[in-house]
Amino acid sequence: MTDTATLPVLLVVEDDEGLQRQLKWAYDGYKVVSALNRAEALDLMRLHEPAVVTLDLGLPPDPDGTTEGFAVLADILRLKPDTKIIVASGHGAHESALHAIALGAYDFCAKPVDIDQLGLIVARAFHLHALEAENRRLEAQAADGGTVLGSIITASPEMLRVARTIERVAPADVSVMLLGASGTGKELLARAVHEKSRRASGPFVAINCAAIPENLLEAELFGFERGAFTGAVKTTTGKIEMASGGTLFLDEIGDVPLPLQVKLLRFLQERVIERIGGRQTIPVDLRIVCATHQDLGAMQADGRFREDLYYRLAEMVVAIPALADRPGDAVLLARHFTRRFARELGTPVTGLAPDAVDAIDGYAWPGNVRELENRIKRAVIMAEGKLLGALDLDLPGLSEEAFDAINLRAAREKADRRAIHQALIRTEHNISGAAKLLGISRPTLYDLLKQYQLNA
Repeated sequence: MTDTATLPVLLVVEDDEGLQRQLKWAYDGYKVVSALNRAEALDLMRLHEPAVVTLDLGLPPDPDGTTEGFAVLADILRLKPDTKIIVASGHGAHESALHAIALGAYDFCAKPVDIDQLGLIVARAFHLHALEAENRRLEAQAADGGTVLGSIITASPEMLRVARTIERVAPADVSVMLLGASGTGKELLARAVHEKSRRASGPFVAINCAAIPENLLEAELFGFERGAFTGAVKTTTGKIEMASGGTLFLDEIGDVPLPLQVKLLRFLQERVIERIGGRQTIPVDLRIVCATHQDLGAMQADGRFREDLYYRLAEMVVAIPALADRPGDAVLLARHFTRRFARELGTPVTGLAPDAVDAIDGYAWPGNVRELENRIKRAVIMAEGKLLGALDLDLPGLSEEAFDAINLRAAREKADRRAIHQALIRTEHNISGAAKLLGISRPTLYDLLKQYQLNA
């Protein structure tokens, strides 16, 4: 005999005691508790807090109507808003279904009840409730923990070691070299060095050396006097001078041309600059943090990067792992980005479907965190349901194992979604017309809309 203490609780609110017994016998995979009226239903809700409820709308004292049933529906949702309520009625089924869904019911089943059909709806309701609860748990976990250095989300030992290194290095006024592939969060870490340092109240000035043409980079860094060259119509302060008292972040330091490397080295040795076209020496007190994805050792060997400059810039070297080398972080970050973009963009997306989690975990992320962020943002914008699926991510070259796990189900889901979407558009969102166009019944279409969390 099954131990009901370990089974999920299903509350059946039904004034027909014969149907109560039938449902209890049919659904032996659940601990079925039954109520005949509103008072009993609410007592059992408080006692068991069931995830799923089946609710007959025709309850006493209005067994021939729906007033009492709708009142119970509202009371249950006030007590436990995440409850999945499946309503059943034979009184004006279409109108009752629409009204119940509008009030917050999960699904509708017309009387006389088809036990097998209701069983499928109940199973889906339990699955969805569990999925939503897991999403909430993981999101709360990410919000309560998983954040280091103020804004960096991680739970991987590799990245936590980097964070501990940054915390130890930041108070010491030494130059820091961050080594890592593009998209690994080098600027975030550079900001963390600044914010954890004694210079935190000073400016943080960042410049991407690869994004500025060689002939303009010197002027950007050192500034220039009026008339120093054609177009220099006013004296302009450079990034080095702007960062005085704070931190200068030189991103992609490997792209600085050799002639400018000499001038940068001189500044690091003497801590004074001269603007282009100027004669006055200007003392500057700052800390330098730089970053690159290039192999500076190889660049030194073939003469493209000065060895003496490297040792001035790399008093402390911190290697940043790629996202693929941070187990679990891709999913943790994906949940964070999903929540953030859904809020910022005002979309109904609430989380990640299981196949999306598998796909994210199995993908190599060559573009690192930046690629993940961009793909999640696009998916949140384009998604048709409340949960992002693997197909919404549009990942190239999924690993064979991950693809085999999702391809058949995902392909079927994609085809269903597209067909339903087109049918609703062609019928101006008329459910009966869309169902007829698709060659299915209205209840089946309602089931599919619920299954894929699409809006009718």
